[in-house]
Amino acid sequence: MMDELVAVGTELMRGINADAVLRQLRAESTMTVSALAKKVGLSRQAVTRSLVALEAEGLVEFSAPERNATKVGRPAQRVRFRAEAGCVLGLSISPQDVRVAVSDLAGAILTTETVQLDAGTSGAEGVETLVTTVQRATANADIWFATVGAPGIVDLHAQVIKLIPSMPGLAGDIVVRRLSDVLTCPVYLDNDVKLATQGERWRGAQRREDSVVMIHWGERVGAGIVMQGELYRGASNDSGDIGFLDLLAGETRTNPDGLGPFEDWVGADEIVRLAGLEGTFEEVLKAYGEGHPAAVSAIETVAGRFAKGVAAIRSILDPQLVVIGGPMARCGEPLLEAIRAHLEHQPLNQPPLAVSSLGDDAVVYGALHHCLAEIERTRFERVRSSIRRAAARGPLPAEAPPAAIPEGEAHG
Repeated sequence: MMDELVAVGTELMRGINADAVLRQLRAESTMTVSALAKKVGLSRQAVTRSLVALEAEGLVEFSAPERNATKVGRPAQRVRFRAEAGCVLGLSISPQDVRVAVSDLAGAILTTETVQLDAGTSGAEGVETLVTTVQRATANADIWFATVGAPGIVDLHAQVIKLIPSMPGLAGDIVVRRLSDVLTCPVYLDNDVKLATQGERWRGAQRREDSVVMIHWGERVGAGIVMQGELYRGASNDSGDIGFLDLLAGETRTNPDGLGPFEDWVGADEIVRLAGLEGTFEEVLKAYGEGHPAAVSAIETVAGRFAKGVAAIRSILDPQLVVIGGPMARCGEPLLEAIRAHLEHQPLNQPPLAVSSLGDDAVVYGALHHCLAEIERTRFERVRSSIRRAAARGPLPAEAPPAAIPEGEAHG
């Protein structure tokens, strides 16, 4: 029994070692083996064992020693992460557009494509546009994992959209099912705002705070919540659905499109109505940027209403930062100043406000980030299996590392 426990513990530790080695290589791209061992705090033999398993999976590559690098001892052996070994696919679908991005395994963007959707496009038509866009973008790519973000409440376990008032035709499994028809890799579905929050923290303006609320503000209003550095989903994966906040103090507003009370009060339709201009929401935002009095008045009015939602969030979560994303983020600093003005007299100190630095691309960046996390998780299982098989054949001799790594590396 003790031998079995030791074996299991050894396998677990070797798997953890492989995780550490690969994470470090992904961060540094290329390193010498001894420098890598020093960085991750492992023995050279432990790092060697992990590298051999990772090489078998095609994730790392040894390069020829640099013969002119040193005059003492054997030249340092270098190893690099093979970011080109595969690709991941990030997707977003909304009433306005579909967005597709392909990156390598280091997160470097290889291909992007955005297709605008006509007003009134059905959910089924939108999905078919997404599918054809994916086919174009991935024609020459080896996709290992795909993640798609969609508005609405998503059942992560069943991978279906339970509620999506803005695109009711996407309810159910149609998104995952159609993408699975054209992709040979796993396809994962998540709420778009939650992915956007992850994307903003990953590739945004250094959003490293441990508690952040990112609010998507457009036709609909929803939030992604980060607590203690982790995305908080709630019991039903719909935490942050602040569009359903009711702050109207007895006033009844009904919306046939299924909007919640708060998003009906501050969302795109209400902004267009208050502006009284002949035009779309996008045209009102453009007019606001140009200083049109009617557009400025409308957005300042909803900024006051929106501030009430920020104050409610602050009283419950007290986040370090509130980030505004979605179409309203295009209003920039003037919008933030209008909201701050309405928060000045709140009894509690209010969190700093910022606009998303990724804009409409936050969802696809979050989708790519999720893909890369899944690659680490799933491919590591194969690496661990490889390590277990190697362990079953016996330990690596301390005096005889694999031929790919010179025995007497003295520097690096």
